[in-house]
Amino acid sequence: MALTFEEFLKVDIRVGTVQRSEVFEEARHPALKLWIDFGPKIGLKKTSAQITKHYTPEQMIGRKVAAVVNFSPKQIGKFMSEVLVLGFPDTDNEVVLLQPTTQIPDGGRLF
Repeated sequence: MALTFEEFLKVDIRVGTVQRSEVFEEARHPALKLWIDFGPKIGLKKTSAQITKHYTPEQMIGRKVAAVVNFSPKQIGKFMSEVLVLGFPDTDNEVVLLQPTTQIPDGGRLF
């Protein structure tokens, strides 16, 4: 199925900085809870991510990540996920996060 450019523009992908990270103890699959600052326009949003193969909570603090910020919130156990952090699968199908290679301001939109 082909995607039109107008449809692509509806997906709001932004960069943000992880401010807080902790193990999601109640999750069915190993995961981290993340609180990400997307700058003054969007603010602080939270999510859970199954990224424990490559990342610890301590490694996530201060890390720039890309996320879809305009999905409807999703209840995951007792935790409300507000954004979807983006990554690619490694050879073991574990998530490797997508992140910029140069410092950019929080809230920058992918285009």
